[in-house]
Amino acid sequence: MKKLFTYIACALFCGTAAAQNNVYTLQECLKEGLQNNYSLKIEKNNQRISDNNATLGNAGFLPSVNASGRYSGSSQDTETKLRDTREIVEENGIFNRTIDAGVDLNFTVFEGFNVTTTYKKLKELQGQGELNTRIAIENLVADITAEYYNYIQQQIRLKNFKYAVALSKERLRVVEQRYRIGNFSGLDYQQAKVDFNSDSSAFMKQQEALQSSAIALNELLARENLNVPIAVADTAIEVAGELVFDDLMGDMMENNTSLLRARIDNRMAVLDYKIKASQAYPYLRLNAGYGYTLNKYNKGANYHRATLGADFGVTLGINIFDGNNARRERRNAKINIENAQLEQTDVEQALKSDLYNIWQAYRNNLQVLELEKENLVTAKLNHEIAMERYMLGDLSGIEMREAQKSLLDAEERLLSASYNTKLCEISLLQISGRVQEYLQ
Repeated sequence: MKKLFTYIACALFCGTAAAQNNVYTLQECLKEGLQNNYSLKIEKNNQRISDNNATLGNAGFLPSVNASGRYSGSSQDTETKLRDTREIVEENGIFNRTIDAGVDLNFTVFEGFNVTTTYKKLKELQGQGELNTRIAIENLVADITAEYYNYIQQQIRLKNFKYAVALSKERLRVVEQRYRIGNFSGLDYQQAKVDFNSDSSAFMKQQEALQSSAIALNELLARENLNVPIAVADTAIEVAGELVFDDLMGDMMENNTSLLRARIDNRMAVLDYKIKASQAYPYLRLNAGYGYTLNKYNKGANYHRATLGADFGVTLGINIFDGNNARRERRNAKINIENAQLEQTDVEQALKSDLYNIWQAYRNNLQVLELEKENLVTAKLNHEIAMERYMLGDLSGIEMREAQKSLLDAEERLLSASYNTKLCEISLLQISGRVQEYLQ
């Protein structure tokens, strides 16, 4: 029994000592997580890629300029039979060389508005990359906030179990003294001992739950050492009771990231159709070049020949028939526009449904929270009365245990109601696009 007391006291001392170092507020945890989280860094890198792609050159607005150089040679043996004299003339080892160097420019002047539409699509993809980063940030803020308050919940629960152990220990002390002088039976003593061991076991298991929450929070903060306790500034779960449904609905329809992404997909489907439709227009392309060519001959009247000059051209064309592929692609693009519109409507309906459900749960949990606060006051009063009667010998050990259990159950229900209400609050702010308010 003394070893068990020593273990519990040591665990409480270690938890207190850890809490004295580097106390973190929620805002500090969020700042650290947003700075170090690996998944968020990956999403930010993806955003940088979409930013790099949204350029005029990638859309085709700018010409392409290529510089090239080439050296070639040939070694030949020739045999020529003259028609008049029938004489055969042989020449061996004829070595000719050619050197080319030049600059070519190609520019698409018009391609059925394809270039302009492609640039708009690249800009939409850039916006989509920014939105994906925002989604990752909002998810991380919600996850860290939820785990932060879960950690507080586990700490409060640990304190409740500590209090239960203290009550059971005091009861065991009283029973043991009275058992020795003959006022209590051996059964009372054994039952008090069983209850104390049960509460001590629950206390030690709760330490595991607290450590698991600390590991989960450290992982979200991308800390190198995950298995270390965290000291947090908050000691209670405070819930916001001033949320307004109409404000949440309006913010959701305007700022919800899933809905914003569906709208981008809708606009991109329209742009894809325009790109496909541009194939029916004529195209106009310009090309120009400037080069130098040097030919060296091993045989013949000329030893070498050099040319230096420019060339240019204009191409005007139109696709007359391609097996109806362009027409098929345009039809499919129209269907994709319809699907994008349906998906946007589906997302709106799903979000409204989620908002109604979460709001209902939030309101119910607020009412449960107030009820459990009243129940806790009553349970504490009943426990005090029961303890007085127990000390006077007017109450049995089983009845005293029931009063103690009622108090602990009331504390647990209040704690669960507080955390559940907080989770609803986090969900409401996230679905309305306001979850980053926790950063303030």
